[in-house]
Amino acid sequence: MISILINAYACSPNMGSEPGMAWNWCINLAKYCELHIITEGEFQDNIEEVIQTLPQGKNMHFYYNPVSEEIRKMCWNQGDWRFYKYYKGWQWKTYQIAKDICQQTNIDILHQLNMIGFREPGYLWKISNIPFVWGPVDAKESFPMAYLEGASLKTKLFMQLKNTITKWQLQHAKRVRLATERASFVISASSNSQHTFKKYFQIESPLLNETGCYIQEHPIIDKSRKEYLDVLWVGKMDFRKQLSLALQSIAKTKNPHIKLHIVGGGNNLPYQALAKNLGIEPQCKWYGAVSHEEVQKIMQESDLFFFTSVAEGTPHVVLEAIGNNLPIVCFDTCGQGDSVNEEVGIKIPLSTPNLSITNFAQKINCLYQNRPTLQKLAEGCYKRQQELSWDNKALQMLELYHKVLNYKQP
Repeated sequence: MISILINAYACSPNMGSEPGMAWNWCINLAKYCELHIITEGEFQDNIEEVIQTLPQGKNMHFYYNPVSEEIRKMCWNQGDWRFYKYYKGWQWKTYQIAKDICQQTNIDILHQLNMIGFREPGYLWKISNIPFVWGPVDAKESFPMAYLEGASLKTKLFMQLKNTITKWQLQHAKRVRLATERASFVISASSNSQHTFKKYFQIESPLLNETGCYIQEHPIIDKSRKEYLDVLWVGKMDFRKQLSLALQSIAKTKNPHIKLHIVGGGNNLPYQALAKNLGIEPQCKWYGAVSHEEVQKIMQESDLFFFTSVAEGTPHVVLEAIGNNLPIVCFDTCGQGDSVNEEVGIKIPLSTPNLSITNFAQKINCLYQNRPTLQKLAEGCYKRQQELSWDNKALQMLELYHKVLNYKQP
């Protein structure tokens, strides 16, 4: 069994986002590898409680590098750039811990796992004579500014500044370049990231989206005789999620038999006002923030998942839709563009908001009129679940590990 040293700043059972992503990688890789995992200490109690219950827990060895509560708050407050200073310091201390582990234990591969953003590659790559793998890495080049139509001036200026900084970092960040050059593989979290690594670093980066799913077995329900098409939208009331574009797309269908179900927390009053102005208020049902279990129930009752986000990693909610046999309409970008294939959904390219509204309206109307196509997409979801499953992701990562070790051999 090969031995992997993993750097995973955020790692915890029973969570979503970065902590849940890292945890799921670790528990699935531990079925095939001996893991030495360095993580921050916020979720130590959760980790220690759960690994005792896992058969593969004996292959998981955790080392904790805790930070203060103040720094933890910075971490989870998205947009607080002060965190990066402390995060860099955490990575340096993790490097020192990793060196000690490598002196005491035989390590075959060093793996920088998360956080998945490209800006902080850590320092594991500085350890010589042991192969280094980095990823999955999210390295989108820029936010599509055309889709900030209607956003505040502050938001537009912030995103423009972020795009400028991102481009500068891709061109000039020394440690990012050194880590990329040292890595046996830099693994891309999306096709967008593959493009970025090719453009800025001239490398081929294998694609392996950062998150996966656990296979669910729900019966396929024949909804072809329904009078209405129940379309589901799930997300935060955030400009990146493009709810206003979704509402305008439904209005553009000019079809009163299409209902839009909106699930998500945040201030929905401006969106409700927009729905009223568009004349689709009677077609919209607003749920607000609901439990995860309730979201799953609504998914199983819906006919189509409408995902309009333009800036994501690999959204877990899209994988949940696939797990609930719910066909998807979305943009062909980010992780959803890789996860949704022609067997489970329909994608449109990023272009302009007006063109996207027209394209989405056409696709949704087409599916309303052609229920057998919708049924076929629902039937394709189980196969896609298997392809996107955590166990399959772990096997793909294991294959990369073995390629690394084969390259190392004389």
